[in-house]
Amino acid sequence: MNNSQIDNIQKKIGIAIKNKSLLQTAFVHRSYLNENKSFKLPSNEKLEFLGDSVLSLITSIYLYTKYPELSEGHYTDIKASIVKTESLYEAALKLNLGKYLYLSKGEQDNNGASNTSILADTFEAVVAVIFLDQDFTSAYSFVSEHLFANKLDAIIKNNLYLSAKNKLQEYLQDKFKKLPTYKVIEQKGPEHNKIYNVGVFFENKLIAKGTGHSKKHAQDDAASQALQTLKI
Repeated sequence: MNNSQIDNIQKKIGIAIKNKSLLQTAFVHRSYLNENKSFKLPSNEKLEFLGDSVLSLITSIYLYTKYPELSEGHYTDIKASIVKTESLYEAALKLNLGKYLYLSKGEQDNNGASNTSILADTFEAVVAVIFLDQDFTSAYSFVSEHLFANKLDAIIKNNLYLSAKNKLQEYLQDKFKKLPTYKVIEQKGPEHNKIYNVGVFFENKLIAKGTGHSKKHAQDDAASQALQTLKI
């Protein structure tokens, strides 16, 4: 990575990083090191690990201070919806981080520069670099601008963070003051690859069925089908 590329990255993220090697490390995918044993920098995996924790704390503080009226359960669901791989990927894509990645030839041929998981990991690594090189406040500002922006507020305002199961529960509780129940109707397949067929019931009446490789996933699928049936 040359000085021009480093300057471009700093302009993109809006921060002048003092430790340029640390910034470069954020873009080193482990595949690159497999083909370049003598490369002087490590992969971005440890930065990604740290960035994930920093990102979690930033999101928690943001929600706690800006939305004090919400419950801990809501915080958990909201955080899961905003720090998921797809959201981080979208933020990395807007910053064009894939352009600067160190990738093996195989990853390059497989469009690794636009790979969802690789870009999401790179975004977390950049968050860690900002935290280490600058401070927590700078990392908080970066995440607020490039990940949250208007997206997180819209997710909360429109209840987009709620799972199908939660949405169904809130609807029935608000309208009828009663909750749905879930029952396993059938389970088949070997232990390591079992498939569950679950029914969601309201006042002992079957509303919909769902399937999944775990009871939770089957319940979520059943709730999603129920929402469609009830046209919610």
